[in-house]
Amino acid sequence: MRCVDLFCGCGGLSLGFARAGFTVEAAFDNWAAALTVYRNNFTHPAIQLDLSDTVRAVGAVEQFKPQMIIGGPPCQDFSSAGKRDENNGRGDLTVDFACIVAGVRPEWFVMENVARITKTQKLIETKGILKASGYGMSQMVLDACRCGVPQKRKRFFMVGRLGEQDGFLDDFLVRNQADREMTVADALGDSLDIEYYYRHPRSYARRGIFSIHEPSPTIRGVNRPIPSGYKIHHNDPVKDLTGVRPLTTQERCLIQTFPADFRFEGSRTAQEQMLGNAVPVNMGRYVGRCIQDYVAEAGGVVEMSGPRCGAEKL
Repeated sequence: MRCVDLFCGCGGLSLGFARAGFTVEAAFDNWAAALTVYRNNFTHPAIQLDLSDTVRAVGAVEQFKPQMIIGGPPCQDFSSAGKRDENNGRGDLTVDFACIVAGVRPEWFVMENVARITKTQKLIETKGILKASGYGMSQMVLDACRCGVPQKRKRFFMVGRLGEQDGFLDDFLVRNQADREMTVADALGDSLDIEYYYRHPRSYARRGIFSIHEPSPTIRGVNRPIPSGYKIHHNDPVKDLTGVRPLTTQERCLIQTFPADFRFEGSRTAQEQMLGNAVPVNMGRYVGRCIQDYVAEAGGVVEMSGPRCGAEKL
């Protein structure tokens, strides 16, 4: 199935869907640094475009004749890590995503965002546009640690198909989840030289020390050293900080389930921001495989291909 990725960032969702057997024909974003990294790892076009210009975007996407549009519009206006004001401007890009889908009218779409979007008026507006265009939709908040990712990361996914009933994919999104949470140790094994690590908390009312024998907390766009005055939190699993350190950028990349040979570049700050904004690769693959399973059981025909992306190089 031919896909186009909107708000592609550095390519986590693209790589996940490619690993699920979909063909990503093109990707769009307006973030130049992330597009540089995307182009390092994929050979299909990665186009810089302001997707808030929906008329121009529809024309640009249509030329690739996608059967599916995938994408994760910017979440900062909805996120608990942001200002939680859906009227700051970036929230409008979620509505723009719907307008582009409605203008192109591929058979399928997949939209990802933070879990908190379910409490917003923007989602109601977005769903109204897509429903009026003929899409039946399944929507669900998934936790990445049940979807092949060693990380607690709850994300909202909405999958639509022209002419379907609402909720058509719900059973597949639920039943394919793992029975237990994936831990950092499950994914990285003996490659780490530590048992405990530091993740800077948003507030010192929260713990900052974590064990590799649990899922990582959500990978955010900041990665700081342990402050000299850090006070042990009562929920920290260890009270002696000897040998405790933050994860490296490369280790955080692996926790986001990017392959070790995925090529990032730019300042450390920019790389950390890209990682924090990315859809974990295996989470994208999970949703893609649920779609495959649904089509196979429903007797539909979906043309699949092998992976077509750089780290598994085209």
